[in-house]
Amino acid sequence: MKRAILEHFRFICCRLEIVQGGFSFRKKPLGGYFPVRTRIGNAMAFFCVVSSIAIVSARGQVVPAATSSSFTLSAGGLGSMFQPDYAGEGIAQTSPNRLYGAGAYVDAHFSRWVQVEAEGRWLRYNTYKGINENTYLIGPRIPIATFHRVTPYGKFLVGLGNGSFLNGNTFVLSYGGGVDYRLSRRFTLRAFDFEYQSWRVNPTLWPYGGSVGLSYKIF
Repeated sequence: MKRAILEHFRFICCRLEIVQGGFSFRKKPLGGYFPVRTRIGNAMAFFCVVSSIAIVSARGQVVPAATSSSFTLSAGGLGSMFQPDYAGEGIAQTSPNRLYGAGAYVDAHFSRWVQVEAEGRWLRYNTYKGINENTYLIGPRIPIATFHRVTPYGKFLVGLGNGSFLNGNTFVLSYGGGVDYRLSRRFTLRAFDFEYQSWRVNPTLWPYGGSVGLSYKIF
């Protein structure tokens, strides 16, 4: 850190010598340099000082954050309610019934910005005409910030989905986010989780819904 401060101080001094003399340097189109009169010498000097202080400060703050990563793994269960976007007519349409079901999820935390979530969800209750939906998804989970024990997050998951109205599996994209609340060192409440899905069938279905859950930190 001391060496970085000295380097930036020397850089400032050099810049001050240039701008106090009333000259800056601009590159020629074909190479080489020539002096050009400038009227903003004092402004450049101030900019150099502020920039150097900011760089040194950033180095002091970013390095600890970049090295304070540790792997953790949590697993939990979900209760979900979804609009399946299908009512058995061969077209995408709102169902008169909301589907209810259970799910499970695993969160792998590699660092502050590198996290992965995997989930499975089985929506088999309160069906309309026997229509149900199941999904198996995985993808990145990004925590936005942490306010005391509250952590809002966003996520983008991909995977497979199937249901009683399909012959086999189909590709599914899921865009979502939610809020986690840390109850203790081991337990975290998933206070709310929302997903908006895209099922790649013909026609495309757009199920959406919310979930609540509870996870346990394994390590």
